[in-house]
Amino acid sequence: MAFFSSTATVPQNLTFVSSNKLSFSPSSTTSFNFVSFPSFQSKFCKTITSSPQITRAHAPPTPSTETTTASSFHGLCYVVGDNIDTDQIIPAEHLTLVPSKPDEYQKLGSFALIGLPDSYTVRFVESGETKTKYSIIIGGANFGCGSSREHAPVALGASGAAAVVAESYARIFFRNSVATGEVYPLESETRLCEECRTGDVVTVELAENRLINHTSGKEYQLKPIGDAGPVIEAGGIFAYARKTGMIPTR
Repeated sequence: MAFFSSTATVPQNLTFVSSNKLSFSPSSTTSFNFVSFPSFQSKFCKTITSSPQITRAHAPPTPSTETTTASSFHGLCYVVGDNIDTDQIIPAEHLTLVPSKPDEYQKLGSFALIGLPDSYTVRFVESGETKTKYSIIIGGANFGCGSSREHAPVALGASGAAAVVAESYARIFFRNSVATGEVYPLESETRLCEECRTGDVVTVELAENRLINHTSGKEYQLKPIGDAGPVIEAGGIFAYARKTGMIPTR
């Protein structure tokens, strides 16, 4: 989907009021003030490319030897710790890139997680590449803290990551992930960053709320994505609003 900046105007105000609910405040008088979206239960599959050409969660179908569907993600994981801030996800020097321009969107993905300290000896995106071989990021507590830059989830999506599984999120990162539709921000019941290792082969099952580590043979419970799921699957808040008739279709 095309990236829409936060300056775009629509006839209604769509505002997140919790991690998985949306508040709908129309400009004119109406009989309701809240919209609750149905739980995410996809009835169709959508294949996206995996290593080394993984596309973002809502990308169009492309051939692949490994598959990721609308209800599951499979591939290598990249593990980070606590308090991964937006400057580590995408340093401020790269915020001049405009995601709505395809070439700059691709370049933005090449810089995803480039701000991590030197203690991370394995790069998320290899030097000279624009796509990562890791389709799932596993993090600790407070993932995405720092500034409110929308470029953070966009950079991860542009790099080819399909989902982040973290112990907890900074609220603004969670909201931006849902609003842009770039990655699924999933929460784990346990500290998976201490259970998994970079390069482990994992599968995330959205419908079953679980992560399977095929390398270790262990399974872990995830918290439901809830009402945010359909918004991400649609490609973000604007795409979802058009899909559901909340704003006119272009």
